[in-house]
Amino acid sequence: MNQPKVVMIGLGYIGLPTAALIAQNKTYVHGVDINPNVVDTINAGKIHIVEPELDKAVANAVKEGYLKASTTPVEANTYLIVVPTPFKAKNEPDISFVEAATKAIIPLLKPNDLYIIESTSPVGTTEKMMELIYSERPELQNQLNIAYCPERVLPGNVMYELVHNDRVIGGINESSTEKAAGFYRQFIKGDLHKTNARTAEMCKLVENSSRDVQIAFANELSLICDKADINVWELIKLANKHPRVNILQPGCGVGGHCIAVDPYFIVSDYPMESQIIGKAREINNYKSFWCAEKIQTAKLQFEIKHGRKPSIAIMGLAFKPNIDDLRESPAKYIAQKVLQNANNEEYFIVEPNIESHKVFKLTNYKEALEKADIIAFLVAHNEFKNLNIGSDKVVLDFCGVVSNK
Repeated sequence: MNQPKVVMIGLGYIGLPTAALIAQNKTYVHGVDINPNVVDTINAGKIHIVEPELDKAVANAVKEGYLKASTTPVEANTYLIVVPTPFKAKNEPDISFVEAATKAIIPLLKPNDLYIIESTSPVGTTEKMMELIYSERPELQNQLNIAYCPERVLPGNVMYELVHNDRVIGGINESSTEKAAGFYRQFIKGDLHKTNARTAEMCKLVENSSRDVQIAFANELSLICDKADINVWELIKLANKHPRVNILQPGCGVGGHCIAVDPYFIVSDYPMESQIIGKAREINNYKSFWCAEKIQTAKLQFEIKHGRKPSIAIMGLAFKPNIDDLRESPAKYIAQKVLQNANNEEYFIVEPNIESHKVFKLTNYKEALEKADIIAFLVAHNEFKNLNIGSDKVVLDFCGVVSNK
């Protein structure tokens, strides 16, 4: 492989597709991941995650020599940081992975290099990393291009949206912004919107917080309608006939590594000011607990009515329909909660997008549908739609698979 132009640190759900996209454009990419199995898989031209079109893109990039992976970075012209930003106790964001990735490349940096953080980060992170870099390499002061450029893609459609979605480009100064915009312009057809690093950091957080608030409104409606004996799906459909109303669909909570997480970056730093954002997080978390309680109640009611313990199907574990991603999944939380309260009932755990799970024994959805007395739909996977469900089954529809027709 030729001298790489781009080093991509983090080869997960965003890093690997981005690396493959750049490599598709005949730019040499050196991918870095701390997991040797991920590195070996990619170097074999295969992928460790499920994402349409990604397998072909990686296979071609590796075969043509434009993509290589290892556990350590090498010298390049552009460095992209695409690592996780998890949480410590009390929902405080943890930027230690971003810091570790930055430290790994500090010895490799040279004048006019481009350093970009894509990881979701608290406001001010890019400036902190700039200070870290210059504290260890003072001779590079004001000679690097440093920027924050968040992605905004939808799992299941990442390869398309990486190219066609607009991007926000926020540098620590105007020259950094221009340099970063020039880099992305090589691969992206969407518009590039230039700003500063702090605004770009907040923009990413605000986008997902806005969606979380909107989902919380729908989930709160579902709780109200359950008490009021109203079909929430019909109600929302009718309310949305208003030309200026667009209520989202309720679910069993909110999951994924964006909407369920990003609002805490704001709430953690601005607790007094983020009242609605914080309350939305509470509502969406509570909805998952409420769903688990509903299953528990249905289980007890069945036993009282029939004089035997029911068999129960938990339909879906992913955080959204038709993907294999279980990160921050409310469905997974509900399944765990229900199983914690198990009392010799038979359970069928269904997730058609993964072959196996280290905690749950998985069952085919058709077998679960046939054998279960209680069917709890947690995720609206395509496989669950238009099923022929017997009238003797107790159906708990938390995602509109049956009720929203």
